[in-house]
Amino acid sequence: MNAKPQVTPIDRPKLTLPNGADKLLLHSCCAPCSGEVMEALLASGIDYTIYFYNPNIHPLKEYEIRKEENIRFAEKHGVPFIDADYDVDNWFERAKGMEYEPERGIRCTMCFDMRFERTALYAHEHGFKVISSSLGISRWKNMAQIN
Repeated sequence: MNAKPQVTPIDRPKLTLPNGADKLLLHSCCAPCSGEVMEALLASGIDYTIYFYNPNIHPLKEYEIRKEENIRFAEKHGVPFIDADYDVDNWFERAKGMEYEPERGIRCTMCFDMRFERTALYAHEHGFKVISSSLGISRWKNMAQIN
């Protein structure tokens, strides 16, 4: 018997996907930032898949902690989870020369582009017409820069 996933019972706006899309690929940076976004999608009845691609997170132990929390959420709520490559060598190559850039600087723009490019490619290859990310909910990020 497939029970409907339980979400935190709070008032939320009902979310809908644009242009009649039937599923969403959600890039997730970490469970604390993504949790409310994922619950809102569930509460709205949106079929989505979590896509975890974050080679910027290091050391590896921190990356694994964040990935495991995403997996735990996905399993608890029956949401598909895609574990993309860690790809840390690509991250360091792209970040070369930007090591001392501040948070919200050009390194962040490069990082968003890198992760969204990979998310969009996966979406295209697997029939997702809509992608989104939980990055914008983080208090450490600049929404205008993300968009």
